[in-house]
This record gives sequence, structure tokens and C-alpha cells, in this order.
Amino acid sequence: MTFVPDNFNVWMEIPVTDLDKAVNFYNEVFKTELSRVTDMGPNEFAMFPAKNSGVAGHLYPGTPAARGTGPTIHLVCPDTLEETMERFAKAGGEIISDPITIPAGRFAYAIDPDGNSIGLFAA
Repeated sequence: MTFVPDNFNVWMEIPVTDLDKAVNFYNEVFKTELSRVTDMGPNEFAMFPAKNSGVAGHLYPGTPAARGTGPTIHLVCPDTLEETMERFAKAGGEIISDPITIPAGRFAYAIDPDGNSIGLFAA
């Protein structure tokens, strides 16, 4: 029997070197408010919001992979892909591709200030 869940991705974790700076970066880029959590593990972390128990994840103090070599985490844009790309670059990230069209929408590859590979996705 082949395992086919409703959602294969159930959580994501993005390691960052400075949690405060990373929270500010992601809040600014994605027009959101990550929630700081101090009582659920050995380290404080910051959770991305999601509606109705949707799939999300968090930022945590850690050691990112070498710049652009770790897995790519795709995050949904709060508005157009171009507007999110502009905020991403302005906030200190680097856009490393032009927009790419796929059947589900459009995305661009980017590198956050900690070197994490981030996909910016707009349906």
C-alpha cells in the first residue's frame, strides 16, 4: 500500500543566527506577526501564523546550512510576487531568480539574511 497523506509537509523549521532580527525580517517581508514561544522546548522560537490549524513552522536559534545549500522552504506571498520580492530585497535578503511560472502559480528563489533558501510563492 502506498502512503498518501492529506499533507506530506507537516512542519518546517528555519534556523537563524539572531532570532530578533529574523522575526523582524519575516514580519516585514510577509506582512505578518510571528508569535514568540518561550515555554515549549529548550529554546525560544517564533511561530508563523496559519488559519484553521494549517501547516506552518517556526524560526529557531540555530546554525543555518552554508549559504543557499540547505533545503528550500516555500512561503506564500501576502500580495503579489513582485511586491514580496521587493520587500524581501529591501529588508536585507537577496532575490536569486526571476519569477518562475508553474501550473499552481508563480514563485522566485531567494536567500534570507542567514543564508536560508526561501521560495516566494504566489498563486
